[in-house]
Amino acid sequence: MTTLHRQPGSAGDFIASFVPEDVIAQTARGLAVEVGLQPVAPAVGAALRMLAGACAAKAVVEIGTGTGVSGLWLLRGMRPDGVLTTIDRESEHQRMARRLFTEAGFSASRARVITGRALEVLPRLADGAYDLIFVDADPTEYAAFMNAAARLLRPGGLVVLHGILTSGRDVFTVRELAYAVRDDDLWQPALLPLGEGLLAAVKS
Repeated sequence: MTTLHRQPGSAGDFIASFVPEDVIAQTARGLAVEVGLQPVAPAVGAALRMLAGACAAKAVVEIGTGTGVSGLWLLRGMRPDGVLTTIDRESEHQRMARRLFTEAGFSASRARVITGRALEVLPRLADGAYDLIFVDADPTEYAAFMNAAARLLRPGGLVVLHGILTSGRDVFTVRELAYAVRDDDLWQPALLPLGEGLLAAVKS
C-alpha cells in the first residue's frame, strides 16, 4: 500500500489550515465579507474554542458579534450549559449570527444577544461572573475593555484581545496597551501570533 505524503507548505499555511471550518462557519464568514466585516481567521477561532474548553467556560462575553464566526467557535468550546453574551451595535449582523447559532444546533438560551455600544452595556453585567471575555472591536477602546474585564472576570478568568499585531494606524495604541497589561500584576499575559494577533491574559 502506497502512503501519500503532502508537500509541506509554509508554516503560516500549515497553521491556517490545521483546523478547518465547517459549512456553517464558512457561511458565517461569507456573510461577514458580504457586509464588509473582517472575521477572525480559522486559526484564531480554533484557539478561542481551545481556550474556552481549557477554562471550562460557562459564562463568556464577546464584544463584536459580527455575523457569528467567533461566536460559533466560542460556543463549541464552552460547557454544554454555558451562555455566550455577545454585544454589537449592528442588529442586522446579530440577526444573521443568531440564525447561524441555531443552525449549528445551539438553543436560543445559549446565546444572549445584546445590541448596543459595548462600553454602555458592560457596566450592567455582574462583577466576577465571567470565565472568558473575547474582544474584536475598535482598538482605541481596548484599554477601557481591559478595565471592564478586570471587574467582570472571576479570578483565573481569561481575556483575549484580537488585533494586537495590527500594522494599521492603531499600532501604537495596541502595543502600548500590551505593554501595560504585561507590566500589571493583575494579569498573566501572552501574545499569540494567530490571525491579526491575540493578547491573552489570565486574571490573577
